Amino acid sequence: MQREKMLGNTSGIISGSSGVVKLTHGFGLFTPARSVAQRAAASTISMEATGPVCVVTGGSRGLGRSISLALASEGCRVVVNYASSAAAAEAVVEECKKLGGDGIAVQADMSKMDGIKTLFKATAEAYDEPVGVLVNNAGITRDTLAMRMKEKQWTDVIDTNLNGVFFATQAAQKVMMKARKGRIINIASVVGKIGNVGQANYAAAKAGVIGMTMTMAKECAPRGITVNSIAPGFIESDMTAELPTEIVEQVTKGIPAGRFGKPEEVAGLVKYLALDPSALYITGHCINIDGGIAIGTC
Repeated sequence: MQREKMLGNTSGIISGSSGVVKLTHGFGLFTPARSVAQRAAASTISMEATGPVCVVTGGSRGLGRSISLALASEGCRVVVNYASSAAAAEAVVEECKKLGGDGIAVQADMSKMDGIKTLFKATAEAYDEPVGVLVNNAGITRDTLAMRMKEKQWTDVIDTNLNGVFFATQAAQKVMMKARKGRIINIASVVGKIGNVGQANYAAAKAGVIGMTMTMAKECAPRGITVNSIAPGFIESDMTAELPTEIVEQVTKGIPAGRFGKPEEVAGLVKYLALDPSALYITGHCINIDGGIAIGTC
């Protein structure tokens, strides 16, 4: 079966007797993004939060929501990017404030240059300080076997999952280079390391993100900017909660830890790489957080 959904960041699949069954890595669902990006109506800016300004793409649901809240809990000012779920994004902003951070919600299509420009323009208008952290989390899937994959299924995934990450990172770098500091975290996937049936487009994009991470880390290190990526395995989500028990059991057998991961576990690693002083000497790496499913690929 094939799904045509926008994801906060995305998925794994397994093959079964009835075809391809998709399992998400737990990054919340979105409806397809609109072509014209515009900033959502934002709440009053909190003057108490003084942590770094953090941009989280695909930040309104699933893993993106967990990342946004984890950063806000440390007093960060979080820019919650979303595709079309305005109410969910605003709810995350309010939760960020309750945790002692701050936030704004910004609607932007991360597959389009206009959307990326709008996101960073809205961020600069909201906060006097420059972007200190970028988390590239937004992504989509268009799953099918390679021999059946249409041109649009290929280009849609590459445009969002690879091109969007590159241009958002480029925009952040221009700001961070001037400040001579910053941290960039790209959400990749173990699929970019070990492949997956029915996800040639997704695997190619995520593998590209991993290679891009290493290159940009070398370019940015002299200016005090770290660039790392994280490769989640199967992470709990609303979609995995609806899977048949036999499918969950089949997938779980291939995970040495014997369970799916939790969004909070991935968010904790993001928070460490984004904020902890001891992470300043970590750059250019892709860290698996997968319960051991891709051991040997770190």
